[in-house]
Amino acid sequence: MKRSVCLIEATEDVIIFPKKVKESTSQISPTMHKNTIWYRSLVDAEKTCLKEDKLKKIHYKFDDGREMVEEYNVDTQVMCRRAWKVTGKLGGEGKWDVEPTVTRRNTRVNLEWRIRNLPYPIETYSISANDDEKCIIVRTTNKKYFKRLQVPELLRLNIPLEQTNIQASHQYNTLYKKPQQLLEMDKDWYEQLKHVKPVKDVPNDCKAQ
Repeated sequence: MKRSVCLIEATEDVIIFPKKVKESTSQISPTMHKNTIWYRSLVDAEKTCLKEDKLKKIHYKFDDGREMVEEYNVDTQVMCRRAWKVTGKLGGEGKWDVEPTVTRRNTRVNLEWRIRNLPYPIETYSISANDDEKCIIVRTTNKKYFKRLQVPELLRLNIPLEQTNIQASHQYNTLYKKPQQLLEMDKDWYEQLKHVKPVKDVPNDCKAQ
């Protein structure tokens, strides 16, 4: 039986808080986020700004040694990706843990990827086979996501990557309306990032995978 390549897009489930909690949080001041540990850590972090076409990348270095990269769409002013640098158990450079996350598994007849926390509708995606690089390219028409999915199984056997073997589905699209406090913080923080001047040369540690 001919093995096909399957890509499944899904989003993580979210916890819906009880009604009483929702009612109580609605009374919180929209500027309350400025008193949170998270917001203060963003303010205190060392920040570097990079601009690439319609993307603005912010690299953070926190006081506790952690590193984070956020990517914003300049037109929509919406964050489209966040990555954390995870230090290995034995030290070293570590790896980048990217949101959205990609997981991989094999089934009896398919090679399968699941991309989580990527909530755009199915018509937004373009999924194509790149036989030259032996990878599957997933991109969105709104330019908020781009990912190369490597297929080493085919490369090892020198098997061509065929577009006809790609299947895609979109499932479990769970949305949670952003509270007003979160909307206010998103707006406020993007204004703060405008004060971070872009640099011309791209530092190596700002290139999130």
